[in-house]
Amino acid sequence: MADTGAVKSEDTPFEGGPMDGRVLPVLLGPTGHPPKQYRIPVPDPDGGPPTVLIYRRVPRGHSKLGLQKGWKYAYEPEGKPSRLKWPWSKPDATPGGKPDDTDG
Repeated sequence: MADTGAVKSEDTPFEGGPMDGRVLPVLLGPTGHPPKQYRIPVPDPDGGPPTVLIYRRVPRGHSKLGLQKGWKYAYEPEGKPSRLKWPWSKPDATPGGKPDDTDG
């Protein structure tokens, strides 16, 4: 098996929510950026399904020259994961009747 080298990670700060103020090493993707979302499953003390905390990647800031300094994660309190929207994707809601309904 070939040696793929070391996996790169970046210390990324978290803002808001239960992880506020913490800095965790986050693995970088092939483009050198951390993932757009960071999901943290938190186990339920009563044995129920885990709660998932969702953090969204946002720019950390900009330098005097306008260059981006890096990334940080901001808490998504609604907990809704964002979906990637492609121009050829179907709309989220179907209008009116059933999709195969010819009467409208």
